[in-house]
Amino acid sequence: MSGVLADQQQGLEDAVQEALAQATAAGASAASAGASLGQGLNVSVRLGEVETVEHTRDRSLGVTVFFGQRRGSASTTDLAPASVADTVRAACTIARNTGEDPCHGLPDAQRLATEFPDLELCHPWSLNVEQAVEIARECETAGRDHDRRIENSEGASVSSHEGLQVLGNTLGFLQSVPSTQHSIGCSLIGRDPAGMQRDHWYTSARHPQELETPQSVGIAAARRAIARLGSRQISTRTAAVIYEAPVAASLLRHFLGAIRGSSLYRKATFLLDKLGQPVFAPGVRIQERPFLRRAAGSASFDAEGVATADRDLVANGVLQGYLLDSYAARKLGRETTGNAGGAHNLVIEPGERDLEGLLQQMGTGLLVTELIGMGVNTVTGDYSRGAAGFWVENGVVSYPVEEITVAGNLGNMFRQIREVGRDVDIRGNIRTGSLLLEGLAIAGQ
Repeated sequence: MSGVLADQQQGLEDAVQEALAQATAAGASAASAGASLGQGLNVSVRLGEVETVEHTRDRSLGVTVFFGQRRGSASTTDLAPASVADTVRAACTIARNTGEDPCHGLPDAQRLATEFPDLELCHPWSLNVEQAVEIARECETAGRDHDRRIENSEGASVSSHEGLQVLGNTLGFLQSVPSTQHSIGCSLIGRDPAGMQRDHWYTSARHPQELETPQSVGIAAARRAIARLGSRQISTRTAAVIYEAPVAASLLRHFLGAIRGSSLYRKATFLLDKLGQPVFAPGVRIQERPFLRRAAGSASFDAEGVATADRDLVANGVLQGYLLDSYAARKLGRETTGNAGGAHNLVIEPGERDLEGLLQQMGTGLLVTELIGMGVNTVTGDYSRGAAGFWVENGVVSYPVEEITVAGNLGNMFRQIREVGRDVDIRGNIRTGSLLLEGLAIAGQ
């Protein structure tokens, strides 16, 4: 953690403790508070010229109070003592004027985290504006120079963010978590006689030394844009489909939404009452791995302070667990799973083949590299999204395709996964390789 944020840690912790003390003094039976401080630098260039330079710095405090089973919340961006006091009063007023809900309350004390391993989440990048601009220029230049058909650019960007979060409650829990996230990205436009195509690439990591080089990011963006030149439509058909790893994560994101507590107790999910039943193809294993070092979703406790744990969400295709915070767990008559705020590093177990191997295994079908729109209904599982990618014949990419739609039902699509690639994308909270699915409906000409 940088000196600037380290100097602020005690102040954030004091603000949280003061908010809790004032809530108790006001008659609250329980309370929780969270404070955060973040700072960052975002720079973008286009065609070699600086487009934006943005310094960000923000802080906030959120307070939740309980008067028995009545709940109220308020927040502020001003951590001065008077503002903290006003925020607590506002939360108390709201709580006193809301209805009772027997599921409201802090998590059970025995579920709070007591061990806090170093997950190596904080690695500041000593980066000034001039250095960031130079990195962005190197990235864009490498891409533009890679192929004469790269005619234009939507720009390259460099981002570095450092944050500190403090969470406390009246059960005696108080913890601070510093973290960083850095990225380099580039989006380029290629042209040939048939027209123009755009594509992009990016790298993201908590440690700046684990980022791909600016040149490799730019060249990857260029290659992807060039590969899409000459895109065409295909006729409507049913075919095998491979979701390239960066877009495959979206399928698993729909899965997470379907097993989220709020979807379950509202009975608004196609996976309602599916615990212990096959929901994926046999052999599919999906884990939650909150203790991966330097990973995007790593955390030793959730947004309520509940301890996280390694666990299987799916084993051999069978649903093993849900994503529950304390409120949802009580609504469902279950125990919290430590998922207030979401999942922590979802990992689908990879197979033995890389993307090229999956193409050979598929033989003929569609490789999806981009998804467009959000035509997904998690209540019914109905799925329909615009897509672009490549048509594959005999295990080899034949030509790029666009203006098509891939459709199905998630309940069926999950069971149609034939293989998971070993080309795992580790940039986000969902870690997956490319996914090969059996025949899906493809709408085209």
